[in-house]
Order: sequence, then structure tokens, then C-alpha cells
Amino acid sequence: MARRCGRATSRFTNEIQKCPQKIAISAVWICLCLSFPSTVEAGLYTASDQVILLSRDTVGKVLVNSSAALVVEFYASWCGHCVAFSPVYRSLARDLKEWKPAVDLAAIDCSERVNLKVCSDYNIRGYPTVKFFRAYSKPGALGHIIKDLYPDTVWLRHNIIAQLESHGEPWPPACPPLEPTSQAELDSFFETNNVQHLALIFEEDGSYVGREVTLDLLQFENIAVRRVLSSEKGLVNKLGVTEFPSCYLYYPGGNITRLKVNIEARAFYSFALKRLPGVVRSGKPPPVTNGAPINRTVEPWRPFNKSRVYMADLESALHYSLRMELALHPVIRGEALTALKKYISVLVKYFPGRTVVMNLLRSVDTWLNQCGDEISYDELKEKLENTAESSNAALPDGVRWVGCQSSQPHLRRYPCGVWTLFHVLTVQAYNNESTDPLEVLTAMRSYVHNFFGCRLCAEHFENMAKESMSEVNTLSTAVLWLWSRHNRVNNRLAGALTEDPDFPKIQWPSPVMCPSCHTVRADGEHRWNKEQALRFLLSYFSPSSILTDYLESESQVLEIQKQKQIIRQQNLEAQKHERKIREAVDSIKPSQPAVQEEEEEEEEEEGPQDAVVADMGEEGGEAAEMEAKPTPWARPDVNIGPRRRRTGRPSIVGMKMREVPEDIVDLDSFVNEHYKAKALQMAAARVKQRSLQRKEEQEPGPVFRLGMELDAGLGMVGLQPVDANFEQRNRLHKRELTDGYFEEEAEMNRRGRWRMSVLSIGFSELDISLCVILYSLSCMCLLAMYLFFKNRLRLRRVKVASP
Repeated sequence: MARRCGRATSRFTNEIQKCPQKIAISAVWICLCLSFPSTVEAGLYTASDQVILLSRDTVGKVLVNSSAALVVEFYASWCGHCVAFSPVYRSLARDLKEWKPAVDLAAIDCSERVNLKVCSDYNIRGYPTVKFFRAYSKPGALGHIIKDLYPDTVWLRHNIIAQLESHGEPWPPACPPLEPTSQAELDSFFETNNVQHLALIFEEDGSYVGREVTLDLLQFENIAVRRVLSSEKGLVNKLGVTEFPSCYLYYPGGNITRLKVNIEARAFYSFALKRLPGVVRSGKPPPVTNGAPINRTVEPWRPFNKSRVYMADLESALHYSLRMELALHPVIRGEALTALKKYISVLVKYFPGRTVVMNLLRSVDTWLNQCGDEISYDELKEKLENTAESSNAALPDGVRWVGCQSSQPHLRRYPCGVWTLFHVLTVQAYNNESTDPLEVLTAMRSYVHNFFGCRLCAEHFENMAKESMSEVNTLSTAVLWLWSRHNRVNNRLAGALTEDPDFPKIQWPSPVMCPSCHTVRADGEHRWNKEQALRFLLSYFSPSSILTDYLESESQVLEIQKQKQIIRQQNLEAQKHERKIREAVDSIKPSQPAVQEEEEEEEEEEGPQDAVVADMGEEGGEAAEMEAKPTPWARPDVNIGPRRRRTGRPSIVGMKMREVPEDIVDLDSFVNEHYKAKALQMAAARVKQRSLQRKEEQEPGPVFRLGMELDAGLGMVGLQPVDANFEQRNRLHKRELTDGYFEEEAEMNRRGRWRMSVLSIGFSELDISLCVILYSLSCMCLLAMYLFFKNRLRLRRVKVASP
């Protein structure tokens, strides 16, 4: 025995140093296995069952030359016995979770066609078949069959330990020694091992408690576990051990104390040893045992009671759920909208919130029931922010974690708040005697499936729901189902990167918090006392046990919401004002070049215009000055380029026309005073038709000062004489007529028509053509007359008189 003990100690001290590298290799293999989802979907196991899912492509990488021993189940998904055995195998995987560096569990579905050859190569002839593969197995190794599969994890666990003890060399490097220790090894233990605690478990020869606890502490540092058989009389008598099993802590110098536990069993030993000072999971910083945990966040630490629930956590979870996670869905429709309605409905029924929060939830619930088949999150946000300013309704903005605090910002917090929220809802449904035991669970399942941000977490929860949620048929089983699944998640995440070292994942409630919740069976296995656990849950999550510390008062919440509404309204008004200014600036900017071009045009035309004004005298100068002032609603001619603007418009009776509409003329007084006679109006119409000139013309030549005499000569002869001011008013009228027919002139110009100015009177192309035709006909007529009379005269000269 001494030789074996020496070998065990040496193996532990030397080979265990290789553990980190080997563990890393095993982790890579596990990741490779989880990267193939086909088996996950088709087989009896999922990625959340802590079972390595093998396939044709990964089986060789995992089983061959592995640093850990492997237990592999070969099964067929259609096999009834395989289906019945799958819950046992899942439970075994959860139970051996801490043993993974030394031994791990895997499974492969032989009913898949791609895996059929693999199962045939390993000589699988029936299902289910469980085989044990030793560490560093060579290619072609077929493994050792574990016979007589009983529907009991205890028998399988003991069989696996037996396989490990008969492993032989090479020993799995991460596996500690499982042989019993002796007095000689204990005397030199602290000289060869650097640990703070040595736990000695005294047991009978056939007991597995010591070996199981040894493997349970495999992933923890600063502690070592050794088993001492009752047959080791010297050591037993020296320490005065009288009970088997029992656990003692051995320290340098021979100091020894007994470990205090409620029940002498594996689960209680493991829990107590993991909580010893300095004991920490490998790769994790040690937890702070005295005082508040180290706070590495920017928020101040809030002291709290670990045995109570805080309303601050519940309201923070609601805030993050409704304002953060739902915001990732701009449009909510179909199944997601149904899930949201169920979620809000359950909150309205069972959330033990404050009055202002409940009023807001009722308002949102009413609105959701009245909406159609689709909503936008912006609409929902307005309801959550209470933009309609319903009285006494508000949801505090922001998070304020208390019981769900963490040592680092990325740990715990919202997931802890969600679990707490749903535990409270299931307990409230129990207290209110809901008619549907699955009401809260189905709402939770739908919400997690559609909205929970961690999609892998949502998939794992969906797998658990598919597995056994349909078995829930009472309100009490609903409370216990959620509690047991929460513990299953804690088991899976224990030691993961998401575990807060100051708040380790444990099977909750702990034996310290609820001793009556834990018991053992006749064979010494741990068993939950579900009646006591239910009683504890109903008390722990009761509304009367929820503390309101660190909360703002309802009046403060309403005042903050009111201030937010005022600020939001001010921001909206400021945005509207800025938008109006932008629109005004945008509307002004395009007209600036036209104004500048107009000013340049006026400067170029200053010379000819000044000459005309000088000849027209004082009254003409005033009229020209009126023309030079553009009206604010002047219509720019977008069809005329800069070159055409420089040439200007044709002049009418010595007056230059502007491109832009001119001043407003009082037409009523003008017509009433000067156009009473119908003949005068008809004459004005004739002037109107001749006053329109083409846009394209040469630089204005000398203007003939014909004045009103020309008008009289063209059609106003014989009418009543005009007064001295008639010339100016007639000029203004002509200018108005020109502006009125400006669009017609532009249209004619676009069609290719042109006009020519002679004595400031415009002639069209048709006029000139008629003149040419008439001129040609006149010439031909004159030529014909000339020839006629010439011949006639010639005939008369030739005639000879008779004698």
C-alpha cells in the first residue's frame, strides 16, 4: 500500500502540472463537437445537456489520443430503450460536470446514415451501448463496454470510478489519485504539495464518498482530498475518528478539525469544502470572504441582504426588458406580438409592483389589446414613456441593481433580474390561485424565445421547456419546475466565464440558507426535499418579503417623468424651429444667383437706359425709376441664360422692358380714369399685340423719339385728345400688358418664332413674308404692264399711213 500511495502522491504532484494544457486540448475538442448542429437537432441530446455530440467527422478527433477518459453512448433515436435511458444519461452528465478534466461524457446517434459506418467500426450491435474509452486511446481502440445499464446514475457513477481505478498507464493527467492514503503520506504531504487545505474523508472500504468528493474538487485550487479507510487503525485511532463517513481538515503540524456539515454525505462535503477560505475554482480570482465584494464597476456598491428580494432588481429587469431588448425589434408582429401581449398580461396580473408601475403596465396592456396585427416599437415606446401623460403612471428609467449586483459590469445583473422576476411571477400565480398552471411559464417561454438577447441562452431554455414543461399540471409544480431548471442552468454555467467569482453558481438554496431543503436517500445520495423547497420558495419570493430599499419614491418618479416630458417637448419644438430655418435658407439659396445676375444686367444696361430717361424728362425718369425696382414676388425667367439677360427685352415706345415683373399699378383707378371709351380700349389692344418683342435681339440701337404721335398715327387718329400725363400712363399700361403676355412670348420663342424691331415696332415672320410676296406680285404686275405698253407703243410707231 505504501508503494501505491507513493505512486499516487507522485502522480498528483508531477503529472497534475500538465493539466492546464490538457484541459485546453479537451476544450478545443468539445468546441469542435458543438460546432456540428445536425446531431443536435436530430438526436436525443442537445448542446445544453453537457454531453459531447459526436459525428462521423469528430469522433476520431475526440476519442483518439484524448487527455481525458471518455464515456460514450451509442444509441438510435428511434429506439424506445434509448429514449427511456436518455434522462438518466443527462442526469449523469450534470452529476459528473466537475469531473470533466478527468472523464467526460459523449454520445452519437447511430440512426443517422452518416454515422452508421462509425458505429459499425466500433462493433455496435445493439442500442443503447455505453463504452468507456481510456485516456490516450490509440486509433482502432474499441473501448470497454459498461454492461447492465440500470436506470440509476449512482450505479453508472460507481462503474465509471471503477474503470478509472483500473485505467493503468498513462494515467489521465488531470485525474487526482483515488487510492486510500496512509500515515506516511500525510507526514510528508505538505512538503510535496502546495495547498492550504487537506481534507481527509474517513469511510468504509466499499464506500465511494471519498473518491466522489475527490473528483468533485478536481477543478478547485488550494485544496486536496484524500480518503482514509476505516481499516487504517493507526490514523483512525490517532485522530479519534468514530463515525464513517466523516470529514476532517488536516493542517501542517498535525492540527486537525472536523468539517461541520448537516448530513455526512457527498453533496454536503463538496459544498462545504468549496466554501473554505482560499479555495477557488481554477483560473478564477478568489472571492472576498470578509466585507463587501470588490467592486470593479463605476456604480457605488449597495450593501444588501442575500436572503431577501429587492424591488429595485425587479423594476430594473422590467426597464431593461421593455426599453432595451424590445427596442431591437423596430416592428413587432405575428408570434412576437402574441408573446409580447402574453408577457404584459402576466405582468399586469401577477407583478407585485408599486402603483405607478402597475398603472403604466395596465395602460400598455389595454393599448396592446386594441392594436392591430402589427405595431412599431416607437409606438410602444410612447406608451412606456407615457407621452399621453396619464395620471399616476410611470416606469422608472434606468437600472439600479441591488441583490443582482456584480463585481464586474458584464456579470450577473440582467439575467439575475430576469430569473428573479419570473420566480416572483410563478409564486404570485400560486398565491392568487391562477386557473392555468402554465400561464406564467408559457409567457416566459414565449418572451425568451422571441426577445431574449442571448440567443444561445434562449435555445437552451427552449430545449428544457420542450423536455418537460408539458408535465407541469399544478401551480406548485410550476414553481418547482422553474426552480429546478434554474439550478440546472447554474450547474451548466458553474466555472464558465459568466460566473462571478464573488457569487458562484451553486445549487440553490444552499444547505446554509435552507438546511431542511436538503436530505439524503437510504444509499447516501443527495435528495431535494421538494415540500420544504416549495415552502422556502413561497416565502422567499413572497411580495411581503420584497424590500424597497434604494428606490426613488413614487412622487419622485412622476416628477422625473414630467421633467423628461418637458425636455422632450422643448427638443421637439427646437427641431421644428431648426427645420423651418433650414427650409427658409434652402428656399432663399437658389434665388441668390438670379438676383446677382439681375444686378449685373442692370449695371450693363445703365448707359442706354440713362439716355432714354434723360430724353423723357422728369416724368419719364420717375417711370423708369419705378421700373428699376423689382417686386418681391418677381418671377425669374429660368429659361433665359446670362447672355440673353444682357441683351435685355425690346423697348416699347422708347422704354426698356425688365425681365422681372415690375411695380404694381393701380389698375382700377387707371382704367376708370383713362379707358372709359371702348374705342380707346380696342386701340390699346392693338398696341398690346404689337408691343411684344422677341427675347433674343441685338444691343438696343438709337431710340426714335416718336412718343405718342406714333400711337396716334397707328390707330388712335380721330380720337379725343390726350392730356399731358397720358404718355406716362400709357407706357405703364404697355409695360403691364407686356408682363401679362410674357409667358406667351416665351412659348413663341421656344417654337422658333422671331421678331424684328423697326422703329421700335415689332414685325413677325408672317408680316415680312406677306410683304415679300406682295412686293414680288407688284413687281410682276409692273413688269407685265411695262411690257404691254411697250409693245403697244411699238406697234403704233411702225404703222404707215396710206397715201
